[in-house]
Amino acid sequence: MADKNKSAADSRIADRRMAKPQASRNTKNPAPVPTAEASRAALALTQLKTFEAAMKLFHARRFTEARVLFQQAAAGAERDVAQRAQLHIAMCDRRLQQTTVSFGTAEECYTYGVALINARNAAEARIHLEKALAIAPGSDHIHYALALAQALSGDLANAQENLRRAIELEPRNRMIARQDADFAPLAHQAPLRALLYPEKKAW
Repeated sequence: MADKNKSAADSRIADRRMAKPQASRNTKNPAPVPTAEASRAALALTQLKTFEAAMKLFHARRFTEARVLFQQAAAGAERDVAQRAQLHIAMCDRRLQQTTVSFGTAEECYTYGVALINARNAAEARIHLEKALAIAPGSDHIHYALALAQALSGDLANAQENLRRAIELEPRNRMIARQDADFAPLAHQAPLRALLYPEKKAW
């Protein structure tokens, strides 16, 4: 009986010793997180952070900048965030329309016109810059900005006239236009070429 009991005890100890390494391996090697799921979670987090950044700009009444971020958030996969972003895009549009109507000074119209040029909305920029010029016809910087908006929209004749006036009011505008990246593609086209490079009439 003693031998039998000892044999059984030895067998149980051996079984436990064999089982321990297996348990240890399972602890040290947890199941990996699926890559696709982690990628979706990261994209969802980025979309949410973009939306939150847009909301901060929205509450600061920086509607043009907020709208850009809302558009990025609206393109994300999280449907709830995308829908809220779309809603706020419409709200930004309404605020911007109200803002444009309330512009009363030449500088306000000018500033908004320049922002529209930077957004490559030359047609609408011309409207606000023309209004600014009507209020302050002797402002060289407004003539300059309007000339650029007209040039970008293909109206080179009127662009030349306003740029000529801008240079008359402030001669430095000729050199500024030469170095302006927006004017660069147009500077060598008639009639702007003769205005910007009068010393090279042989061209």
